[in-house]
Amino acid sequence: MVVRDAGSVMVVDDDPLLLETASLLLSSHGFAVFSYLDGRKALEAFRKTPTDVVLTDVNMPIVNGFRLLETIRTFDTETPVILITGNAEFDIAVQAIKLQAFEFIVKPFSGPGLISVVERGISCKRLVQGKNKERDELKMTVEHRTDELAKALRSQQRMSREIIERLTTAAELRDEDTGRHIGRIGSYAGVLAQAIGKSDDFVDTITCASAMHDIGKIGIPDAILFKPAGLTPEEFEVIKKHTVIGGHILRGASHPLMQMAASIALTHHERWDGTGYPKGLSGDQIPPEGRIVILADQYDALRSKRVYKPALDHETACRIILEGDNQTRPEHFDPVVMRAFRVTTDRFAEIFETNYDDTCNNCQGIKGLYLQ
Repeated sequence: MVVRDAGSVMVVDDDPLLLETASLLLSSHGFAVFSYLDGRKALEAFRKTPTDVVLTDVNMPIVNGFRLLETIRTFDTETPVILITGNAEFDIAVQAIKLQAFEFIVKPFSGPGLISVVERGISCKRLVQGKNKERDELKMTVEHRTDELAKALRSQQRMSREIIERLTTAAELRDEDTGRHIGRIGSYAGVLAQAIGKSDDFVDTITCASAMHDIGKIGIPDAILFKPAGLTPEEFEVIKKHTVIGGHILRGASHPLMQMAASIALTHHERWDGTGYPKGLSGDQIPPEGRIVILADQYDALRSKRVYKPALDHETACRIILEGDNQTRPEHFDPVVMRAFRVTTDRFAEIFETNYDDTCNNCQGIKGLYLQ
């Protein structure tokens, strides 16, 4: 009885009688047989349409069985190749093993024995193909899931940035700062982070997260926040709480961007020498993002006009930060950040001039009055 879909076999032998005998035997057991007297033609055909198994004689002119096997292995490592020979010498068997032959059959061979070897070869080929299919499907699934995860992460990032933008908009209603000021702080911070040698991810994150540095001011009473005159010591203590309030608003987030925003809100008034607030942290106790944003915020405060002070030019602002005055001291800033500022002052000037907004020149407020 013919077995359907038993598999395909390429038979190669320069002896017409043996070729016909093997082909008829295999066909009678349901195999699709492709017969060739010439190894070259067999190889050409196999390149175009591979079979499940190759059954080839070893001793053939021009392209013998070893040469055929060796050539097939250069582009196909899966198809079982069964060698047939009338010479059972040890060296021939060793060479067959080295060339990764599936089986080595010695003439004369029995019909059932040949069928058994071919069936095992086909089973092996299909097992390998099944594993490869599973591997490819798994790879495609992983790629698909990875793509979905990447899309979800991008969506989450967009959502986080949108939340920051909306919270920043709310903060602007409670402060004299404008959107341009907030954008400049992010640009300054990104320039400093890049000059220090931070990763691209850190630079991108701090550029966005620093917009939230003063979000805590939404919790400061209007009477103090918008007071047109100097603050009393008690009122200044209330102002200082905006760092704690901001950190509280943003704390507990799972996204790195929001986590950095919380850190900046809490620490952007901490000074390198320990004279800042709210915790009086010093040196490396202050996270890198806090050390960067305090300098960026200080520069912009010096450059901006307020009801209680004129706007300073770029050179004066840089001199105050780098050399100090009666309120600002170089010791307030991380030396590494200061070195980065020295080599990027031109970028700071460009950012300010490009994004300057004088709509708040006549606003009342205390921004910068107690930055020192």
